[in-house]
This record gives sequence, C-alpha cells and structure tokens, in this order.
Amino acid sequence: MKAEDIKAVYFVGIGGIGMSAIARYFLHKGITVGGYDKTPSELTEKLKEEGAEIHYEENVDLIPTACKDAAHTLVVYTPAIPKEHAELCYFQENGFEIEKRAQVLGTLSRAGKALCAAGTHGKTTTSTMAAHLLHQSHVDCNAFLGGISKNYGTNYILSDSPYIVIEADEFDRSFHWLTPFATVITATDADHLDIYGTKEAYLESFQKYSSLIVPGGFLILHENLEMQAAVQEGVTTYTYNRESGDFHAENIRIGNGDIIFDFISPLGNIKDIKLGVPVSINIENGIGAMALAQIAGLTAEEIKQGMESFRGVDRRFDFKIKTDKMAFLSDYAHHPAEIHQSVKSIRELYQDKKITAIFQPHLYSRTQDFYKEFADSLSLLDEVILVDIYPARELPIPGVTSELIYNNLRPGIEKRMIHKEEILDIVSNGEFEVLITLGAGDIENYVPRITEILKNK
Repeated sequence: MKAEDIKAVYFVGIGGIGMSAIARYFLHKGITVGGYDKTPSELTEKLKEEGAEIHYEENVDLIPTACKDAAHTLVVYTPAIPKEHAELCYFQENGFEIEKRAQVLGTLSRAGKALCAAGTHGKTTTSTMAAHLLHQSHVDCNAFLGGISKNYGTNYILSDSPYIVIEADEFDRSFHWLTPFATVITATDADHLDIYGTKEAYLESFQKYSSLIVPGGFLILHENLEMQAAVQEGVTTYTYNRESGDFHAENIRIGNGDIIFDFISPLGNIKDIKLGVPVSINIENGIGAMALAQIAGLTAEEIKQGMESFRGVDRRFDFKIKTDKMAFLSDYAHHPAEIHQSVKSIRELYQDKKITAIFQPHLYSRTQDFYKEFADSLSLLDEVILVDIYPARELPIPGVTSELIYNNLRPGIEKRMIHKEEILDIVSNGEFEVLITLGAGDIENYVPRITEILKNK
C-alpha cells in the first residue's frame, strides 16, 4: 500500500512502547488510529487523549468502522500477539495489508537518514540521548524510541529534520527491516534464545544488520564484541569504548555527584563533557550518542549543552529518591549483563552503602538459559529479594522458577524469595540504604507505592 492510500491504521497491541510511538506518528499526520491492547496503561490513556480509538477486549465488533476498509487501512501488529488472536485473524481473512511494527519502522527509516542504536543493552539510553542531542540542536530529528524520554515525556519526536533516530530492536530480528545511515552497536551478549536458538545465530543476526547500513554511512562498533561486521563498500567503521577505541573518554573525573570527561573523537575532541545523568555506564552510552551527533553535524557546544541537559529515560537508572540518608531507583535491567552494569554503576556511586535489589525475572526461557549468569550478577549486591518470574508472552516451563537463581547466589549474601504481592509489606517493614527494583515486567507498577512508603518513613 502506498503511503498516500493510507487513511486509517489499526494497531494490534497498541500499548507497547514501540508501537505507541508509531501510532503517534500517524496521529500527528492526521490519519485515523485505532487499536487493541490487553490492558489499559498510562500509555494507552495518553494515546486516547491524543485521538486514538482503543479498546481492551479481543472483539472484532469493537474495531472502529474507519479501520474496516481493507483498501485504505494498514494493520500493524507486534510479534507478542498470538497468531490465533481474533482481530488479527479477521484482518488476515479479509485481505488487509498487515505489517509488523518493525516493517513500518523500516519504511520510515528509508524516508530519511536513520541514526540507530542496536545492542543487547544500552540501546534505549544511547538512542534517547542521541535524540535529545539532535532535537536541542540546529539539526533536530524525528525519533522512535524504546523508552520514555524524561526530557520530553514521550518516546517519540516529530520534526522536519531529515534525521530519524531509531532504537533498533533485535527481538524477532526486527532490526533487519531497517536501513541505517549510521548505527551504534552497543553489545552482543546472547539474548532472546527462545527466538534465535543459539548464540551463533544471535551474532549472525547482528552481522546481517551491519550489512544493511547504506553506502556512505557509518558503523560505530563497541570494542571487543564477538560479532563480525559485514558492511557494504563505502561504509566507514569506527570503534568506541570507555577508555579506548576511535571514540573514547579521557581525563574522567567522578566525584561530588558529577561525572566529567574529555570526549576523544576522530571527528573532533570536546573537553569537559558533563553528564546530566551521572552514572558510569552513561560514559559509554554518551560516547556512542555523541558519535552519532557528530556524524549528523552538531557543533561541540551543542553536544556539551545536550549532554549536560539530558535527564535520562524512565525505568533506566531512574532515581525516585536521592537523599543523604537513602536512595531508591528503578531500572529496566532484565539481562545478566545489564544487571551487572547497573549494579557496578550503583556500587561506584555508593561504595560504603548496603545495596538491596528487588528483582523480578522476565520470561521462563530467559531464566532457564541464564539463571547462573543472573545469580553471578545479582551476587554483586548485598541483599537480593527475588520475585516470581514475569511470564510476558510465555507459558510456564516445568522446573523453571526464581528458585534456580536463588540457589546459585553466592554463599553469605542476604536473600529471600517472595510473591510480588508481598513487595509493599517487605518495603514497609525493611530498612534500606540503597534500594533498586530490577526487571522488565510489572514490578514497575509497584514503584509509585514503594516511593510513597519510603518517603513517609
């Protein structure tokens, strides 16, 4: 279907963070938007306020009339939706054009110069940082992000700029639909093995992604990754890392709640970069984002101002309380490598404090594949409170529970297993110096109440 023929777009699974960004794009263009999601959320309510027609019951009769014209309706679905979903079956049986979210994003990536961030972890913060750098500069950008930018309160930016910042998601090989002009690849620690099967297949997927960069474009590859790039002729490849690579940091100063460093770059060094969100992992994330910003033509002063004014991403190292007596933050980390980085960053900030995490594992398959690695990363904490596994799209796997992680935590660590319904009681009755909630499931729903309880203490 040609873009000019689209009069309505219907989203099956509209409440997902990535789906809602594309829904907003079409709403902004004045196109009718409808959608289904399993449960109401803050995102779906905001979309309704912006003009989307949304319902929460799997029922063909509730699909808006404007979205039942097969000649002029594009249907977008997320891979998390089951194949037997009644509404999806209706669209398939009636000859509608149906695309995955990633296919639609791919079309948008070819409409301009796509600046992408891919990788097992770090991609959300890196892409959101890059979007902020560009949006506050003379260059500007469009952006489709995997998290809510705290600077803008949204996962989506629209402008007349030719640049489009995109979080490139490897789940279900979604990023193979993209056509990057420049991309950062942050990490390739194996994940989503329920989709890929083996680590080798996962790495091959990133190799394929690197081959999609347009000639004349750029690959900014984190040093020491296991993947082998396969770029087309005419693509410039750079490396980056915290303290080595073509792009890196020097003269790093951490203290008094600040992180300042000099950015070393083949496109021009910039002294005294100050992080708006001063956690050590953001040094690396910032280097990747600044590399994309320099490729897009930002000035050194614009980059300095943007890095200092960046306020972070919801659920990414997201401080809710930060006082001399205690700190509470939430983090989306749900892979062992992400948890390792998160805990390491907290430990740098709070060297002499007791650090406690409430962790909700995400997916039975991921827990089965990585329970020992989860235990290793969580063992860097002083206290671990484990919650039942959040199943998301999966059915239970016999013998796979949070107990697998629990039994592999290092001897001597304070630990307990609880049901999520017990979280608020545990917080009410506990004493914490630094508390963090970890996970990509519904543990986030408890964060406002935890914040309230801790503030009242």
